[in-house]
Amino acid sequence: MLLRSFASLGLWACLISAHAETVQVGVAANMAAPMQALLVGFQRDSGHNAVVVLGSTGKLYAQIRNGAPLDLLVSADEATPARLESEKLAVAGTRQTYGIGRLVLWSAQKDRIDAQGAVLRSGTFDHLALANPATAPYGAAAVQVMEHLGLRAQLQPRWVQGESVAQAYQFVASGNAELGFVSLSQVWQGGQLREGSMWLVPQSLHSPLRQDAVLLQRGQSNAAALALLAYLRSDAARAVLRSFGYEMP
Repeated sequence: MLLRSFASLGLWACLISAHAETVQVGVAANMAAPMQALLVGFQRDSGHNAVVVLGSTGKLYAQIRNGAPLDLLVSADEATPARLESEKLAVAGTRQTYGIGRLVLWSAQKDRIDAQGAVLRSGTFDHLALANPATAPYGAAAVQVMEHLGLRAQLQPRWVQGESVAQAYQFVASGNAELGFVSLSQVWQGGQLREGSMWLVPQSLHSPLRQDAVLLQRGQSNAAALALLAYLRSDAARAVLRSFGYEMP
């Protein structure tokens, strides 16, 4: 059954939510901690359950193409859900932007990074972590920043690439890289930086990180999938996302 509008999606979710179900949701790596927080409220309020599969957006896309049993995709970009719709692997009319992410240059060391990101030009570090730009939107954004600043050729020999932005974060957190481009949501919660130092990258230096969710064909009759997609638009969900540094569309 195709859902032709968000209004009908919400109504449908309400009609069938009387029976608790489980949604298998593919979640972009930058949304790992926010999704964990979101699911506390979702499971409490809806009675449904969720199983999360984490990965880079590109890897999740490949898994969906290969028949992975996922009901919902919470992506780190808008292009991948749109592509899934065009390939008829997602339900038309269900794609929605749940948040706009922010890219940061982060170090686990306090005072290592200045507020303007001038450390990138300093040459005082050996390794710069980033997610694979071919499969991870935050990695692609990081490359755009370096190109915009005219630093790609200078910095590329120092790159340490992770499969996802979660792995890029681990490189920095473990000390294997002094600096790294990661998602604000990985280092920020409740209005403050959890540790280390960072540069909040101006959005003018890279393409917008509009993050979309979409209902996959497998989930079109799954009450939990429909309910979670609707929950992402709720005031409660938006409050959680803002606490992790996401901006609202």
